[in-house]
Amino acid sequence: MKKLFVGNLPTNTSEKDLQTLFSKFGTVRSLNLVTDIFSDQCKGFGFIEMEGHEARAAIAGLDGKDFNGKPIKVNFESPKAGRRGRK
Repeated sequence: MKKLFVGNLPTNTSEKDLQTLFSKFGTVRSLNLVTDIFSDQCKGFGFIEMEGHEARAAIAGLDGKDFNGKPIKVNFESPKAGRRGRK
């Protein structure tokens, strides 16, 4: 199972939009669209889990492509340097 980072999403993006977009490349195992707690609008990024070969196909097919007027960023999630979580 691979976790993908999806960035540069429009604020009107819904989980259903992402599910539909990524399901063209395989089964979406989990989806987490990060939203603003007050407005419930997309903050511009999210995370998707797919099988390895499906995730690679999704990256190849979607990274840099137009999605609702914006070029989206799709790549494997990588931990940020220097982040150790909350204390």
